[in-house]
Amino acid sequence: MSNEESPRSEERTGDEPVDAPASTQAPKEISGRQRLLAGLWPPRVSRAQLIVALLLFVLGLGLAIQVRSNSDNSALRGARQEDLIRILDEVDDRTQRLEDEKQRLDDQRTELENSSDQAEEARKQTLEKERQLGVLAGTVAAHGPGITLTINDPGGAVAADMLLDAIQELRAAGAEAIEVNGVRVVANTYFAGDGGDIQVDGKKIEAPYEFKVIGKPQDLEPALNIPGGVVQTLEKEQATAVVERSEDIVVDALRPAKQPDYARSSSQ
Repeated sequence: MSNEESPRSEERTGDEPVDAPASTQAPKEISGRQRLLAGLWPPRVSRAQLIVALLLFVLGLGLAIQVRSNSDNSALRGARQEDLIRILDEVDDRTQRLEDEKQRLDDQRTELENSSDQAEEARKQTLEKERQLGVLAGTVAAHGPGITLTINDPGGAVAADMLLDAIQELRAAGAEAIEVNGVRVVANTYFAGDGGDIQVDGKKIEAPYEFKVIGKPQDLEPALNIPGGVVQTLEKEQATAVVERSEDIVVDALRPAKQPDYARSSSQ
């Protein structure tokens, strides 16, 4: 009897390795916010984009300047034709005053250069300059053409800043000497207080407020009547302002001459 060996089937146990296919890992999902950040940073700006950004900046700056210019001129746009003509005349008058002052200084220089006795000519001009400075400083009396401004305030609504605005307008129009209710107005004059209790350089004044002003009447009066100026502002407060021209205004309120405590002349 022949012994036949039956084939043995190979059995696999759980401990034996099993060939498995390579594992594949699912890609990580990226949120929309991460995509946005990745697109914005680091910045990738081309030359064309830089040029466009610069042009937009210049255009925006120009528009801003134009809007501001239009807003500044809005008051003039709404003014009447006669008011615009008056304002233009005032500007022309100020320009002419500056030209006259320049011409006067040029003439003085020419006289000094051509005078045979330059020392005497210099002395005359020094005395004239001293007189002019005395008028400006309020240490000497003065008279000449000008106006009288009288402000009535029955309701006590006129404040110190309104009177100061009138002084500034008059100075800008070429006023050379000003007196308010017997007080000489100079460079360091101050106004304080509310309606009905106003002081000028510490001295109390009461309505009616009378301004005596020396200067060119044709320049001084229009300066007070410009649109939105002194007269209109006072009328809004139920006050009245009356301007009268005169060929000879006397300003004789004086200020004591003060010696400076610290300042000394630097001329040798």
